Amino acid sequence: MLFSSQIFLWFFLPLVLLGYGIAPGLKAKNTVLLVFSLLFYARGEPKYIILMILSICLNYVFGLGIQKAGENRGKRTILLWACAGINLCLLGYFKYFNFFLQIGNRLLGGEVLAYRDIALPIGISFYTFQAMSYVIDVWKGENKAQKNLWDLALYISFFPQLIAGPIVKYHDIEKQLVERKTDLSGFCYGIKRFCYGLGKKVIISNSMALAADQIYGLPLQHVGTALAWSAVGLYTLQIYFDFSGYSDMAIGLGRMFGFRFMENFNYPYLSKSVTEFWRRWHISLSTWFRVYVYIPLGGNRKGVYRTYLNLFIVFCLTGLWHGAALNFVFWGIYYGILIVLERMTGKKPGWLGTMFLVVIGWLMFRVTSMRGILILLKNMFVPCAGLYPVELYITPKTLLLAAAGILLCGPLQALFPGLKKCLFDEEHIGVLDIVSMAAIFLYSVLLLISSTYNPFIYFRF
Repeated sequence: MLFSSQIFLWFFLPLVLLGYGIAPGLKAKNTVLLVFSLLFYARGEPKYIILMILSICLNYVFGLGIQKAGENRGKRTILLWACAGINLCLLGYFKYFNFFLQIGNRLLGGEVLAYRDIALPIGISFYTFQAMSYVIDVWKGENKAQKNLWDLALYISFFPQLIAGPIVKYHDIEKQLVERKTDLSGFCYGIKRFCYGLGKKVIISNSMALAADQIYGLPLQHVGTALAWSAVGLYTLQIYFDFSGYSDMAIGLGRMFGFRFMENFNYPYLSKSVTEFWRRWHISLSTWFRVYVYIPLGGNRKGVYRTYLNLFIVFCLTGLWHGAALNFVFWGIYYGILIVLERMTGKKPGWLGTMFLVVIGWLMFRVTSMRGILILLKNMFVPCAGLYPVELYITPKTLLLAAAGILLCGPLQALFPGLKKCLFDEEHIGVLDIVSMAAIFLYSVLLLISSTYNPFIYFRF
């Protein structure tokens, strides 16, 4: 179930708000949220609700076991590795089993290994990482094990950030599970963030996606230079407004129920280096890999060359986390090389250079076949007319929305800091805010009613 779907907007959300509002106390409110979160997941993946419940119970038991081990560091570590291993095996089986079989068949020179019909459970990467962070933090002593199974279940399954993040660390909301208040200003701010996120997703991202998907659906060898650059430019806007819009909606929904989630985006297309880009893009994922992979590997504490290796490993894993396909692997390697080169040379490519590198990276992210990537790269840099005219796919409306997207992805907020302050103002909801929210919401709903085209990129991760 997408946040930008009719069933969510008109049925699920009103029902959960009603149930939450009439629940008499915080424990009852948490129960309402847990029940609706499980229903939310079951609506999209009824057969895999058991898998998520298994994940919850697994991490609950291991968390208690690690805490019970007390000062016995050896036992604590064994339990941690066992828990991480089971989590990663579950994730690996559902997400990567056929991918590694495919690699094996290529190495063996034929269809020697039989593929399995395995459907990818929605959001498994997100809730697995959240669950693992909880157990690791118990092992590190940053928080105590949660004795209440239902509170831990709510943390892992909470529907606003269940299928697309942000990835929330347990100790960030541990107190919020048992001590939070939902006041009017917070609720109104939640509505504002949700409406703005909905507009980013439905008005801008969906429009960019419609044109980009049409172009990428063509025989790529016949896509000319202008159309190839247009397609990757549209996708650059699509993925930002798609994912940041969804994060805004998640943050807004969380605030409606009294939760504060970390910001997941900070205008990444204003970055002047690739390192800065990754500090601004999908912040919760970058933070997770820094805390739970980069630092345990040694971070920058074991010499220059070990630091380079650690950075490279992190970005290779980041690429693999995004999907079980070679293009994601090479996308991770691509960024690993860029980050290491920046660290080695101390030089930054500047805004234009960074955006050029990011756009090329999005081409690798979008096109699943390596042959297709190479064809488009050639056509982008070796001028060719192609068979398809640009105006056939890029309409005046698409151009207008693309121009609006370019301005709204950071430049306008940088030029007018008051606009950014207004967007993130939690205390004051003025008349202009109300009018803007109503207009964005109504126009988004009209677009959803008039079209069934409503893709979501990170839904498959």
